[in-house]
Parts: sequence; structure tokens; C-alpha cells
Amino acid sequence: MEHCEGHLALVTGASSGIGLCFCRELARRGCNLVMVSNQQCLWQSAADVAAEYGVEAYPFFCDLTADDCAVQILGFLDSLSLEPDYLINNAGIFSFRKVTATAPDKVQCFIDLHVRTVTELSRAFAIRFAKRGSGRILNMSSMSCWMPMPGIALYSATKAYIRVFSRALHYELRDSGVSVTVACPGGIATDLFGLPENLKRLAVNIGVLTRPETFARKAIDRMLRGKKQYINGMLNRFSIFFVAITPTRVRMLVKHRLLDRMS
Repeated sequence: MEHCEGHLALVTGASSGIGLCFCRELARRGCNLVMVSNQQCLWQSAADVAAEYGVEAYPFFCDLTADDCAVQILGFLDSLSLEPDYLINNAGIFSFRKVTATAPDKVQCFIDLHVRTVTELSRAFAIRFAKRGSGRILNMSSMSCWMPMPGIALYSATKAYIRVFSRALHYELRDSGVSVTVACPGGIATDLFGLPENLKRLAVNIGVLTRPETFARKAIDRMLRGKKQYINGMLNRFSIFFVAITPTRVRMLVKHRLLDRMS
């Protein structure tokens, strides 16, 4: 396990789910935190992490789809003279819905959260990190980035942007002492798919799903080592090729049998 005692990480979407797992894993390694979210449970989550692991956890309530969210975050850091060593762009949204059936404000939310905010925060922190010659950025993409999937088009398309942007930024920063890691997780055992607990446990045991705590630990290890990309699980890594060549009729079958039913 890579340790990071005395360092500071900023995590978006930090109050619950995988974001909270990132925070707990970092805190377990001695890392202080700036926890950013728009959920009301943020303050309690930050207090719990600080009390359990004996680290500093600064909660910052922020709408990450707001036009000036990056400015707000940087202003908060500067007001407390905080200089993060790591940035984790974790916040995201998901929906099983066709593009034409998605409300305009939800479409804009996908673009704002997955494209604009990730870009602006990555750029702002990259500039600061490069000036001092060190820093790590972890951006969350998805296994869905490897193919256009009907029913989750907005999700997969914006996650594809995150992957391509992060890989390119990694190379741009290569000589500055700063690295950018993109994580492309496959199935994670969260409540996203609405599976009952017994089926989630079965899926974890047979390797179809990964526990969020396990994913967070391994993704942070890759980030701290300056790796370009992390895909969890051997099955997911092998499946990339087959996903890319999946015939259209198979994709439509998945849409009709799974996505339409879940939506």
C-alpha cells in the first residue's frame, strides 16, 4: 500500500458512494481531505472520516454543475491556505434513458459535470501542481467509454471524453512531475443497478462486480504511482476488445432486455 501521511487530497462527490470510499481509503493512509459535494450528508460524512482516522477533513458544499464551481473551490482552498497534493474528480451522474427522452436540463447536467467541470478542475490543478513540480490527478471514466451504448449514450459519451482528455493531459504534464490517471471501472457493487444484497454478494464472489472499497484502494495505488490508466479486474481488461467489436444487434438486444426494463 502506498502511504500519503501529511498530504492533502481534494475529492469531488465525496459524501457518499465511491467518493466516500476514496476519502476513507486516503484517510486510512494518513491523508487530509477536502471533501466536495452538494449532498446534505457532506458535513456528517466529513466529521465521521475525521473522527475515525484522525485526519483533517474540510467539507465544502458546492454545486459541481455551476458555471463558477472551479472558481468557488479554488477560492475556498485559498481562503484557508490549503494546497492539495491530489485531485480526484469523482462526481458523476447516470441514467438509463434515451437521449430524446432526456430532459434538456439533464443533458446539460451530463455535459457540465462530466466534461466542463472535470476539464476546468483538472486544468486549474494541473497549473498549480506543475508550478511546484509535483501532484497527482485521478479522473473517473467508465468501462462504458469503450463503446456507444444505446440507452446510456450521454453517460458513455461523456465518460469517453474523460478518458481521452485524461490520457492526453497525462502526456502533456509528463515532464512537469505531475501525473494524470484515468480509472475506467467495470461493475462496482453499489446501488446503481438496484440489485438485492444477496445477488450483489454473489456477483462479487464470482468476480462480476468489485467492492467499492477494493476499487478505491487499487485506484489510489495507481494514482500515487503515476499510472496512466486503471481498469479493475482481469475480466474487464479482457472484455475491452470484445466490447469494441460487439455487433449492433447484440447492443440492441441488451438495450431492449436490460436497459429498457430498468428505465
